[in-house]
Amino acid sequence: MAADNGRAPNAPVTYPVEGGCDCRYVRYRLTTAPLIVHCCHCRWCQRESGAAFALNAMYESDRVEHIAGEPELIDTPSASGAGQKIARCPKCRVALWSHYAGSGPVTRFVRVGTLDNPDQMPPDVHIFTSTRQPWVVIPAGAPAFPEFYDREAVWSEEALARRRALLPQIEAYLAGRR
Repeated sequence: MAADNGRAPNAPVTYPVEGGCDCRYVRYRLTTAPLIVHCCHCRWCQRESGAAFALNAMYESDRVEHIAGEPELIDTPSASGAGQKIARCPKCRVALWSHYAGSGPVTRFVRVGTLDNPDQMPPDVHIFTSTRQPWVVIPAGAPAFPEFYDREAVWSEEALARRRALLPQIEAYLAGRR
């Protein structure tokens, strides 16, 4: 039985949407729909979130507007060895988004739980399900992959076009890391 969250299933989301940390020092606005929403079941996300998975909405960084406060970027290790930067509120320490090594500051993986209305962004895809907690039940028919997936096969055409527009910035970032 689905939870009654006060909105119709699959109801369209009107953008912008807002979110922030617990103490409301850091506030942000998402100006468009995300590229994709990952429900990541990898052990690193489990450890970092303290939960069974992490739910991250991937955005171009310029589509995440700061309304109030500035998060602090914290360097943390990652499974790849390349690390990531987690944006946290400097007061209440809530994690708001991450910059992963593959695209750095060009993209933000926004923690869906920090949205004012997080049920507006259910996962598009479940990843790294080979390490999901055995009691987590993935809905029948939901796209799910034991590890990662083929982006071209999963993302919408619009999201793929938006990513192609980002590639020069991502390549410049990666070149600067070498």
